[in-house]
Amino acid sequence: MADSGAAHTPPPPARLLPVAVLLWLAGVYLRIPVLVAPPLAPFISDELGLSQALTGALTTLPILMLAIGSMPGSLSIARIGPRNTLALAMVIMVAGSAGRGLVPDTLTLMIASGVMGFGVAMMQPALPALLPRWLEPHHLALGSAIYMNGMLMGEFIGAGITLPVLMPLLDNSWRATLLAWSLPALLVAAALFLPKRDRARPVRKVAWLPDWNNPLTLRIGLLLGLSGSMFFGLNAYMGNLLERQGQFEKLPDALFWYNLAQVFASLIMLKMARYWVGRRSVIAALASISILGAIGAVILSGWWSIISATLMSLVAGMLLILLVAIPPLVVSAAETGRLSAGTFLVGYTLAFSVPMLGGVLADWTGDARHALLVIISYSLLVLPLAFTLDLERKKGQPEG
Repeated sequence: MADSGAAHTPPPPARLLPVAVLLWLAGVYLRIPVLVAPPLAPFISDELGLSQALTGALTTLPILMLAIGSMPGSLSIARIGPRNTLALAMVIMVAGSAGRGLVPDTLTLMIASGVMGFGVAMMQPALPALLPRWLEPHHLALGSAIYMNGMLMGEFIGAGITLPVLMPLLDNSWRATLLAWSLPALLVAAALFLPKRDRARPVRKVAWLPDWNNPLTLRIGLLLGLSGSMFFGLNAYMGNLLERQGQFEKLPDALFWYNLAQVFASLIMLKMARYWVGRRSVIAALASISILGAIGAVILSGWWSIISATLMSLVAGMLLILLVAIPPLVVSAAETGRLSAGTFLVGYTLAFSVPMLGGVLADWTGDARHALLVIISYSLLVLPLAFTLDLERKKGQPEG
């Protein structure tokens, strides 16, 4: 209301734009540092003599760190606030990501990759925890969609323009390319302190460990594992799947459309977030469709398999946004970072381990489809959770 005082007056759209830009840029850096590794991996491997396992670890190690670093992120949010945590995490991410471009050997490369992943992991719960402090309640869904749009755009940007655009501008140096992608994040970290809409330190100490008594911690985490394991898993095994079908020459096109689908997912959610966020029926429908898409990728062949995989990527991207948008809507601002960190801990542990388990089975049987069948089996196992999520509690209501 207009007479409630300036502190309670919703800011005009012009004041929200800088906040939206900062959220989007921070979202971009949730993925660019991770997904520049695959296109650069052959060049890094040639210079440092990496084995196939270590080359793969350039991508898988940061994903594992996304789970391990979520709890330190939650602790930091409880002690110094979400904005300070986000800025600190971005500095840590830059130190690791840029450090990869300066390393002399394999050991330091892996250490730098782990540091980078740790920084990104701390960023993850800080962003949803920051939303209630920067945005009005009716803007929370849009805020989630904005930074997740940045994240999914970062996936495509990092994987899509590194080789054809950035490397040629830098004399085809993988080291310079890593520095060029990483260092601008320091400017974003500094700019986080420009908005005056956040009190940097919480007014009281809050709990930071996951609340396992809250069923949403495990339920959302398990569903995040569904979305993440299918996206990362099919991305990882796409080449093996197409090779088995005798369609390996389609791999570049398949990966292009597969990753571009994530961009379209984020654009759809920018439009639909306020209608879909917090709706259990939408989450259940998208989870079901994503499983059907993964099944189609396995049982079909050629372009039909690629189309089915691309559909899965599109729907899994929308599902991811809906899931990470839940905590700011259902718990208090003080509890948002804690719930988000717990769900990321569960979700990314599964996004790493389920495809890895599938890969072990595929190596044993010699059939890449078995890796995807493990992922599909896990997804079918946890799918009923999507139909029983309790999303009725809103901020400010008792958490009975």
